[in-house]
Amino acid sequence: MSAARIAVVTSDAGVKYDVDLPLIVDALHTQGLAAQAVAWDADDVAWDRFDLAVIRSTWDYAERLDEFLAWADATARVTGLWNPAPVVRWNSDKHYLLELAERDVSVVPTQFIEPGGRFSEGDFDQADGVVVKPAVSAGARDTARYEPGRHADAARHARILLDQGRTVMIQPYLRLVEEGERALVFFGDTFSHAIRKGPVLTTPGVIDNFRDAHPGAAPYRPTEAEIQTALAALDAVPSAAAPLFTRVDLALNETRDPVVMELELIEPNLFLASTPHGLVRFVEAVAAESRTTPAQGLARPSDDRWR
Repeated sequence: MSAARIAVVTSDAGVKYDVDLPLIVDALHTQGLAAQAVAWDADDVAWDRFDLAVIRSTWDYAERLDEFLAWADATARVTGLWNPAPVVRWNSDKHYLLELAERDVSVVPTQFIEPGGRFSEGDFDQADGVVVKPAVSAGARDTARYEPGRHADAARHARILLDQGRTVMIQPYLRLVEEGERALVFFGDTFSHAIRKGPVLTTPGVIDNFRDAHPGAAPYRPTEAEIQTALAALDAVPSAAAPLFTRVDLALNETRDPVVMELELIEPNLFLASTPHGLVRFVEAVAAESRTTPAQGLARPSDDRWR
């Protein structure tokens, strides 16, 4: 029997800067798998020659979302895609936070303003200020926080995004994020490892699309409450099976309870270069999936959340 062929899906930027990428490919080789890194938008790739395509560092997907989602749908028709195309589509727009809240998952309170919608400066009135961001973005791009009283500045940011045809998110700024954001990584429904990193939005009123998305990332032992909150978010993913990989980003609210900031199911940094046991677990999960049918994990046809 020939070795399973695995595409570790990346992008031009991922090929250059994803430190996990060569580690993943090499580790898959040690498992007897024929793995290679492939950019999702590379010309003339026959995706049907792969037994499995695992999305890793498609870092430009948010800027080319329609094209990327079309690629995911097409690829899923000819090979096993992880995470599955319906999950990728659901997770690509942060409206999913509303669904998590409806399923009693603790999330950062979020208001969405759709293009053409109305808002006032009062929508930006929060005790500790607000965060303004687009509903489709990655790596905190086009995102900024605003101090209390800077309503006009926050509203101006929102108007710029709306004029671009983008949906705007308004969230209260959680001061305790300055004690560190938590990122919990799961393979399947099993917790693997976590990191804590410093705050990203360090300078109020500044949009910096070149900021470090994971400043000071270091290994972290999550509390039981943090693990349970992350598991609740994972359980709310509209899929028949647990995703191959998940990263749940948490912060503490004013009562020091963990809340979900983001649920990362497309191309999250899994911090494998700094977490050797995490790399082993990830590769074991991919190897196990390569031995199963590609249809595993696709959305339930009868699931109302896909309608």
